[in-house]
This record gives sequence, structure tokens and C-alpha cells, in this order.
Amino acid sequence: MKYVEGFVVAVPAANKEAYKKLAAATAPLFKEFGATRIVECWGNDVPDGKVTDFRGAVKAEADEVVVFSWIEYPSKEVRDAASQKMMTDPRMKAFGDQMPFDGKRMIFGGFETILDQ
Repeated sequence: MKYVEGFVVAVPAANKEAYKKLAAATAPLFKEFGATRIVECWGNDVPDGKVTDFRGAVKAEADEVVVFSWIEYPSKEVRDAASQKMMTDPRMKAFGDQMPFDGKRMIFGGFETILDQ
């Protein structure tokens, strides 16, 4: 079964176009490193929760939008190899230097697929 790496980040609403441009520019690299699918979703119905929620998880400020994204890989092993390549590839470093959001507030993790219909 495929392996999924998921991300949630708060992006200033004013940086939407910059975020889209960065996502479009990095997607081919993720594919080069082994990803089979990259999905980026701009939040437009992200309610405040009573106990916890997406906005709280990334400490989103009033002028920020929650972005939910995931990258699919054929396996955890391919994802792990891709992560190593990303950490050392100078192209990824250059993109990291121009992120249109606060990367310290990004949450992410790897997930084993248990249902895919």
C-alpha cells in the first residue's frame, strides 16, 4: 500500500500566490525523488473547534489561512529515501529560503495507508 506524508501549515492570506508558485515549483522535485502524487489544499471552511482544531494546531493568526497537503509515495522506503535527497539537494535549500510562511509552525507526519477506496 502507498505511503502518505501529510502537512498542515498556516499561510498569510496575502501570500496565496507565492505559496501556489512555490508548490508548483517544488512538485516536480518531489516527483523526481519518488513521489507519485502531490496535493495542496487552500482552506476555505476550517472551523474553530471547542477543544482543538487545524488553526490551533499551527497557531494560525487572524490573517492566515490553513493549508492541508499530502504527498503520496509507493512505500515508506521510497519516502525515506526522498526525504534524504530533499535534505541535501541545493534546489530544495533554495526553496526553503523563500518559504511564504513560518515553517516552524508546520506540522507533518508519515502515514501508512490502511484504506484506499
